[in-house]
Amino acid sequence: MTMRVLIIGGGVAGTAAALAADKAGLEPRLFEAYDESAGLEHGVFLTVAANGMDALRAVDAHHVVLDAGFPSGRIRFHSGTGKHLGSIPLGPALDDDSVTRTIRRSDLYGGLYKLVAERNIPIEHGKRLVRAENLPGGVRAHFADGTSADGDVLVGADGVHSVTRTAIDPSNPGPRYTGLGNIGGFTRTADIDAEPGDYVMIWGRDCFFGYTVAPDGEVWWFANPPARQEPSRADLRRLTGADLKSRLIDLLSPDKGPAARIVRDTGGEIRLTNQYDLPSIPTWHDGAMVVIGDAAHAVSPSSGQGASLAAEDAVVLARCLRDLPAVPDALARYESLRRDRVERIVTWGSGMNNTKKQGLVGRALRDLALPLILRKADSPKEMARMAWMFEHHIDWNDTVRP
Repeated sequence: MTMRVLIIGGGVAGTAAALAADKAGLEPRLFEAYDESAGLEHGVFLTVAANGMDALRAVDAHHVVLDAGFPSGRIRFHSGTGKHLGSIPLGPALDDDSVTRTIRRSDLYGGLYKLVAERNIPIEHGKRLVRAENLPGGVRAHFADGTSADGDVLVGADGVHSVTRTAIDPSNPGPRYTGLGNIGGFTRTADIDAEPGDYVMIWGRDCFFGYTVAPDGEVWWFANPPARQEPSRADLRRLTGADLKSRLIDLLSPDKGPAARIVRDTGGEIRLTNQYDLPSIPTWHDGAMVVIGDAAHAVSPSSGQGASLAAEDAVVLARCLRDLPAVPDALARYESLRRDRVERIVTWGSGMNNTKKQGLVGRALRDLALPLILRKADSPKEMARMAWMFEHHIDWNDTVRP
């Protein structure tokens, strides 16, 4: 009998897992809590690094990013005083010409979701997981609407606040609030000093700000306003777009550069979310349940690797389930292939995030040290040292061994 794979969550990890399981000859079913694709209402844009493109290529989904995204070149860093601190590539160009690409979150989620539907993989909406249990020879998922589903394995791709993670091990820690928020938008503000595809990152006095210019001239921006106390979801919902814009302009106005003007000229609704990471959890799987993507290892957006690691997880897990028919063996092998790599990237991304929350003395020391650090990071030697992150390749046809 074909292995039945219940996949919880319709983000990058969930849709990639569905595509990978289908290609592996398994029987995936995708359960999404929202009434439509999870990405259509959440987030602004993200990057897919060369390693993420490699993983999506393994399941014939890389064209989603090629069609809707654009190549991203260098990151140029500035202080809030306007001082240029240095620049580094946004990842290397690989031998197959793969590079980091920037894409609207809605285009990535929607494109992957469309592929799942086109490949006739069942998708059920309004299915918010409330608990899951191992059964003899399988697993059962229970949803908030009172329904349930049985399968041979349950894949928790349900994000940083994962219910599956707690079902696997109630002692697993929850996500860690980073002290920062995420907010962003799009505008066609003129006279922005940036090459199309390049990023400009500004360590402002009160708020970190970044932007890039799309090939058509539209400015894509994000900001990370700090907050010592974690705002509740209710607090975030109460904030209107006008309130957020006014608050953000106040934070950015002391800095030189176009940040405040970009926000002021942005139309449409903007939303604030909390930023989390998940450095390490002790238990990734139990019985026939396993977590992938942000549910297993939420990485700071500063790493630019969240979507790429989710796609890698999905492909590796599908290969393990394909080649190791005993589910516990397959899940253990998946963890052994993934844990060290993802936790190393989570740690690296957390270090990047810490530079966004410094006081007066910390900012002064940072602005003195960064030009030297960035100059070193832009050297061929340092780029070669970071190759482990971007040149990671998953061979779909290679057999996974116990």
